[in-house]
Amino acid sequence: MITIDTVREIALAFPGTEEHTHWDRPAFRVKKKIFATIWPVENKVVLILTPAHQSVYTDLDNQIFYPVDGGWGRKGATYVDLSKVKKAIFKEAISLAWNKIAIRKQ
Repeated sequence: MITIDTVREIALAFPGTEEHTHWDRPAFRVKKKIFATIWPVENKVVLILTPAHQSVYTDLDNQIFYPVDGGWGRKGATYVDLSKVKKAIFKEAISLAWNKIAIRKQ
């Protein structure tokens, strides 16, 4: 289990990351694009992964990692249950989300 404060600390450690709200939720951006959004009431995070990375994590444990409903989920948007995820696994997954945006050509 990790806390929302831990999520914030991990996300803001990535170079060029800024925190802004998105639909009244804390969101983390690099190059003005969101890579993670905290859902505080639900105690989860949405990570913007590639569909391939999403598949790896959902195969690992679909009670912790599962696709967002609809088109966003098919494109890789993935819920992470903060009450169940281990810190090391979360750090790995959010790193992939950050890299997906940070190294993308504009």
